[in-house]
Amino acid sequence: MNKRIYSLLIAQFLSAFADNAILFTVIAMVLKSSQLPTWYVPALQSVFIVAFVILAPWAGAIADKYPKSIVLIAANLIKALGASLLLFAVEPLIAYAVVGMGAAIYSPAKYGILPELVKQELLVKANSWIEGSTIVAILLGMVVGAKVADYSVNWALIGAILLFILSALSSLFLPIIHGKVKTQGWQIIQFGQQIGSFFTTARSRFAIIGASLFWAAAATVRVVLIAWAPLVLATKNASEVAELTLFLAIGIVVGSIAVPRLIPLNFLSRARYPAYGMALGIIALSFTDTVLTARIALFAIGMVGGMFIVPINAALQEIGQHGIGSGSAVALQGFFQNIAMLIAVGSYTYAAANQVDPVMALLCLGGLVFIATLLISLRLPVNIPEK
Repeated sequence: MNKRIYSLLIAQFLSAFADNAILFTVIAMVLKSSQLPTWYVPALQSVFIVAFVILAPWAGAIADKYPKSIVLIAANLIKALGASLLLFAVEPLIAYAVVGMGAAIYSPAKYGILPELVKQELLVKANSWIEGSTIVAILLGMVVGAKVADYSVNWALIGAILLFILSALSSLFLPIIHGKVKTQGWQIIQFGQQIGSFFTTARSRFAIIGASLFWAAAATVRVVLIAWAPLVLATKNASEVAELTLFLAIGIVVGSIAVPRLIPLNFLSRARYPAYGMALGIIALSFTDTVLTARIALFAIGMVGGMFIVPINAALQEIGQHGIGSGSAVALQGFFQNIAMLIAVGSYTYAAANQVDPVMALLCLGGLVFIATLLISLRLPVNIPEK
């Protein structure tokens, strides 16, 4: 494994840590406020996602046109700006949308730089490292961010800003490789053409739809837990919700570590089995009523989820590297997966505003994931060729 990947691991770890510290800082702000409605947290998640959808045509092109290490630095500074707006009491929906803009630019560069750092046969392994370290960062960011925010929201935001700056400094150690993809004309038109070309094979269609399914389910589970945990498990603050979500993150780390040997790139179709497991895990979670059983269910959901998303990410980068550009492929993936997340989280936001029980929301989500996986699998060849 190329030693330069360690600089990327450090940079993205710090950035992901700060991302989730901010999320649970905002959750703490909502839980402490008596004026903000229950649908405010899913609404915050929605404005974050909208940035990915709107910026997708340009985010990928930027990652492929300019050195990805420089793009990572710029994206972290944008995130730091959004955190600063929260610190100075700007409307959280606006400030968190700015953080989302930085994240939308960061993602294609983070994943798109991997094919430039490692050989194709090591791409799944590199993705498992990135995914695993990202989840560890999410895990620590949630717990530390929530605990600090329960003590002081301002200190939590200051810490996040410093982490974004440190992540930008860590990116200085990445190689400066100038982009090979030159864009001309209207970027939106080119983005539409890329969508058309990317959906020509079963392999790329499965990767795009599969990634969208995973992130829609993951985002919805996370926001449903905020309402479900106080109702079923009697949790009382952001720290307790974060500690519960910890088991979901640990499961994803375990699944990410295990998957390289189980699902190599030329057997991508195997990823449908963990997707079924994820659906069944969400359904099982809806029937739990103790902290122990909830932790077990969340760990299982995370483990099969990690086994599902890692090979899909690797396939998308490899397909993009040989076609539209790895950054553009990741941005295209982000476009579809964030539309799916927006629909899913938006639907739950509407349901929560209409007093729909979070237990029923989890049960319906698990059923929808199972049906969606079944429909995708019906049109999926048993073996998908590597190229």
